[in-house]
Amino acid sequence: MTSPAFVDVPGLNFDWLNLDTETGARLQASRRGLTLEQINTLTRYGVVDLDEAGAPVFKPRGAVADPRSPRHARQYRSKADVWSESAMLLYEEANQRQWSSAVDIPWETIQPLPDDLEWAMCTLCTFLTQVEFIAGDLPGRFMEQVHPDHFESQLFLGTQIMDESRHLDVFRKRALVNGGGMVDAGFGAINLLSVDDFTEMTALLHLVGEGFVQTLFRMGELIAQNEAEKKIFRLAAQDESRHLAFGVTHMKYVMDTEPWRKEEMHHYLDIQEGALAQSQQASLTTNPTTGEALAILAGGGIEHIDEGFAKLLLMRKRQVNEYMHRLEVIGLGDRRERMAPGLREFLDPVN
Repeated sequence: MTSPAFVDVPGLNFDWLNLDTETGARLQASRRGLTLEQINTLTRYGVVDLDEAGAPVFKPRGAVADPRSPRHARQYRSKADVWSESAMLLYEEANQRQWSSAVDIPWETIQPLPDDLEWAMCTLCTFLTQVEFIAGDLPGRFMEQVHPDHFESQLFLGTQIMDESRHLDVFRKRALVNGGGMVDAGFGAINLLSVDDFTEMTALLHLVGEGFVQTLFRMGELIAQNEAEKKIFRLAAQDESRHLAFGVTHMKYVMDTEPWRKEEMHHYLDIQEGALAQSQQASLTTNPTTGEALAILAGGGIEHIDEGFAKLLLMRKRQVNEYMHRLEVIGLGDRRERMAPGLREFLDPVN
């Protein structure tokens, strides 16, 4: 710690630094680089065992707070309010798997399409552009409320904002690149705009919203008309998988450590499922406008829309059953009995 130039200067030392935190750590980067996992495993700066964070100030975890620091009253103090056991690894993965809508999509594979297919894709992409704005804006509202002692969750939310920005960019580009354009926008997922709690945000956005969208993206082969669209859906699904994993592991942590909040979780899901089960703007597959667009794309044209609707029902069934599986992982398996009827009808029977 001491610079050789100062060693022999009488009376000069570093007492003013108050070095009462850990020093002397020596770390070497692994094949994956110098990761948060190494820092947290090999030094006590990674300790986040406290159920309550420290003083609500802006000091980094492991540092000593300046007694003059202003308080940040909006920071969550309880670890369960913001924590996800997977946040650290998801953050590292997000950094390693960023992609560019400008150069990583084979735009040259998009050729002129029949009007019905082009306008159907533009309708879908207009909707997705709109909802991706919300999917980025909403986590951004909560970043400052994560206490620095739990900064891994904050770092992950930062990567999600970058992901969603790229999604709205790529879907907007697809709507504009092939002679179509943006169509009339709907209301968007306006129910999310009133969310004011981190766990509520995670339940509605990450678990439900991102989950249903990710299922659709993973089935992008059914609706894509060229290699560019296939890759857009594939890469977007990759990103959504991280967002969904964060939501599942956060809610599981809440249920494992604060099981008395179970009815709170159910209440959030009652509200969101009620919106999803109706033919409103809240859902891709039940909204009449985007539902028809998806059916045209899945069927291969408006003359095959009945076949497309049959495939759309398969998408819907898969969305609901994958959602149910995630609820079981979280510890909300009893959700099956109280799920909104419009969703419950798609559930596979219990074996």
